[in-house]
Amino acid sequence: MFQEKTSANHLNVVTTSTEDGAFQKKAHSARILSPEEAERLENDRVLVSEFKQLKLEKEAQKNWDLFYKRNSTNFFKDRHWTTREFQELKAFREFADQKLTILEAGCGVGNCLFPLLEDDLNIFAYACDFSPRAVEYVKKNALYSTERCKVFQCDLTKDDLLENIPADSVDVVTLIFVLSAIHPEKMHLVLKNIYKVLKPGKCVLFRDYGLYDHAMLRFKSGSKLGENFYVRQDGTRSYFFTEEFLSQLFKSEGYEQVVNEYVQRETVNRKEDLRVPRVFLQSKFQKPFRGTGKTKSIYR
Repeated sequence: MFQEKTSANHLNVVTTSTEDGAFQKKAHSARILSPEEAERLENDRVLVSEFKQLKLEKEAQKNWDLFYKRNSTNFFKDRHWTTREFQELKAFREFADQKLTILEAGCGVGNCLFPLLEDDLNIFAYACDFSPRAVEYVKKNALYSTERCKVFQCDLTKDDLLENIPADSVDVVTLIFVLSAIHPEKMHLVLKNIYKVLKPGKCVLFRDYGLYDHAMLRFKSGSKLGENFYVRQDGTRSYFFTEEFLSQLFKSEGYEQVVNEYVQRETVNRKEDLRVPRVFLQSKFQKPFRGTGKTKSIYR
């Protein structure tokens, strides 16, 4: 069995307890590598060939569809932690029982979507995913209801969200472990697309892989596509974010930063005496009100 506990010390760290009794640390400084880890990353300089990289980009949807074919709905655990980490999922209301409209961009098979719908009867959710197979799994879920949810297939880098969602109509967008699967050169297209359907003054809730996460350190030589960008054996890809890169990415598309910090945890397998460092980036970026040039922050 695995359980979580706090990771190594960092400056400007806030330590919080989670619902499972574990602890996590939030900080603005990246995780410090061991000398062995630093040497391994330094020596991993060979990039996947340009031909293979183009093939991976072309077949990205097929590779994710095959991922869901192999794993069905069993790979990811349901994410019951979202309302704990993102209070906006409960707080973006001016009065009791007010309907909250959310967009889950990159919904997978609904591991985040359905816990939210179960927990809050006053949520209406738009949900989309790159994989047609994942979308079908969502539609077949016993909890799926067209009265409370609209799910559709979408390539966020090129399919216009306005074809399924009215402009300026969404209170909250969740972007959870999604952007890392997209080529860094196309990430801005996702944020531009989301911007059109998000209400002014509302925000994107982001959580994804951070620099030096254990998953990054596990890649073998020959898996590197570019700086902090890797390919798995099944052809799916993963980018590992720095705080600076993400901040610049959102700001370049007109968002204003509310929170942007590393979340550091340690997975412990007591039976095998293994300690695995997990690093995520957890952030909130807000769409400014029109004509002001500034965001009227809802956090003050």
